[in-house]
Amino acid sequence: MSTPDRDNDFAAILDGAMGPTDADVARLHAHLAARADAAGLLDVAYRTVETPVGTLLLAATLTGLVRVAYEREGFEAVLENLAEKVSPRLLKSPTRLDPASRQLEEYFDRRRRRFDLPLDLALLTGFRRTVLTYLPGIDYGQTASYGAAAVNNPKAVRAVGSACATNPLPVVIPCHRVVRSDGAVGGYLGGTATKRQLLDLEAAA
Repeated sequence: MSTPDRDNDFAAILDGAMGPTDADVARLHAHLAARADAAGLLDVAYRTVETPVGTLLLAATLTGLVRVAYEREGFEAVLENLAEKVSPRLLKSPTRLDPASRQLEEYFDRRRRRFDLPLDLALLTGFRRTVLTYLPGIDYGQTASYGAAAVNNPKAVRAVGSACATNPLPVVIPCHRVVRSDGAVGGYLGGTATKRQLLDLEAAA
């Protein structure tokens, strides 16, 4: 169906005597999101995915994946922060997130050990950016201490902890692999139980 025909189809749905169904509204939203994306009017697309560690919110710019958020962070708050710090032209548009969604599914199925996605690090600056770009070098199934992740700066251990605690791309940038020197898992944005679940998942592969 051509775009004009599709537009007429949606207009007929909205003008119908019974009104649009939830499925109709979903189709219309997807259509409008796709058109906005194609026209370059969509700066940040987002969707949610179900995973073994709960629902995750994924967001991507045209540059790449910019945010992965746990439900405990509050998705509305995360979206408001993206609108403020990245762009207010933000819309639920799953298609742009299909590669990230697929790779996360492969990761949780133990079929993927390294993510191969374009990333947008717009939310990272300074030393935090240095720390988090180092973390993918910690191999799947391995861990490193906060001190080892201090990137040749032994006095920066606390800053490493802060960088991990505010990682905008958890799981994909594996801050869960950074643990305390005494062997304790340490804190985690998604919660200590989630961090342990991720480590156990990788250890069992």
